[in-house]
Amino acid sequence: MKVFIDPPNSLILFDLVERFGHEPLSTMAALQERIDNIEVDMPPMNVTLDDVVKGLKYAGIEVPSGVRGRLAVWGPLIEEADAAIIVDDPPFSFGCVGCERSELMVKYLVKRRNIPALRLPYPGNEEEGKAFVGKIKEFLEGLQ
Repeated sequence: MKVFIDPPNSLILFDLVERFGHEPLSTMAALQERIDNIEVDMPPMNVTLDDVVKGLKYAGIEVPSGVRGRLAVWGPLIEEADAAIIVDDPPFSFGCVGCERSELMVKYLVKRRNIPALRLPYPGNEEEGKAFVGKIKEFLEGLQ
């Protein structure tokens, strides 16, 4: 199954989803396609006119361009997902968590899709970290 991860550039979540036999849907893979595309001349300037239009599908013109840009990448991943794992309140070092408005929209889009979703708080210590991985393992093993 295809599993959207949030934060969408979390290497930890990417690895866990892959280890349990699913396809992680992440920012890294989506941006790799753009960078490898001949249309994009100067990475990291990897936004095309099509991306701007896609972003408008998820957020109106009055929404800041950074939010629309993120949603242009993440929105199609959410639409493609069979399930999602969302980590609430992670530290900045865990993944792309710099824009709260983007995060709210991602959570809304996942909820609107009505797909199986696991929401977990970011662990604060080793014991919580073990439980965190255990819950993710249980969720991923339950997907069919």
